[in-house]
Amino acid sequence: MSPLSRASLLTLFLAVPLSAQTPAPLPPSITVSTSSDVKVTPDRATIRISVQTRNRTAAAAAAENAKKQSAVLNSLRKLDISNEQLSTSDYNVSPQYRYEQNSDPILTGYIVTNTVVADIHDVTQVGRILDAALQSGANLVSSLEFYASNTATARRQAIANAVTKARAEADAAAKAANGSITGLLELNVGGEMFNPPPRPMYRMAADAVAAPTPISPGQQTLTVSVSARWQFTPSR
Repeated sequence: MSPLSRASLLTLFLAVPLSAQTPAPLPPSITVSTSSDVKVTPDRATIRISVQTRNRTAAAAAAENAKKQSAVLNSLRKLDISNEQLSTSDYNVSPQYRYEQNSDPILTGYIVTNTVVADIHDVTQVGRILDAALQSGANLVSSLEFYASNTATARRQAIANAVTKARAEADAAAKAANGSITGLLELNVGGEMFNPPPRPMYRMAADAVAAPTPISPGQQTLTVSVSARWQFTPSR
């Protein structure tokens, strides 16, 4: 590099003011994180219905299971549950053994479990569907879950409530600090979370169903979280 170039570079560095090299301090701000809950009423349900059979051979257990599960599915179709609403979620064949001291395990038979998930579009039918399935040969209902098919309106309401709540808390904090908030700098909205009511597990024989099963979907809680940051201006 020539002496002239070095001199020009030195002059350039000296000409840059110190304030341009040091980032300006961020304005004071207040950050609030909060959430809001909105109740939603479920209009759909999913039920996991199983047929479990035992026999000395796997083939015999499977054949008996297929016959009973076919009867269960036919009973659900009679209640206007379409094939698109029914899907097999699990099929399991398990050997069963008897254990005795000082001897090898003795094979005693096989258990076959066939599980179907039913997507119910009318929650008023849930009790009838459970009864029909159990009376047709199902002997295990491992889960019953209600859900809302459209939560967009409830989510928007929860967001609005959460932002209003965050603004009120920010105002209170600014007032306590002898100042005020003068502008929104940042706003983040989280995904919704649901808190459905717990549902029991059912296990009963078909002949144990004497009266219609009462089922109530209740309500679910949709929760949305927000985080907001406002500029804080001290009072003069």
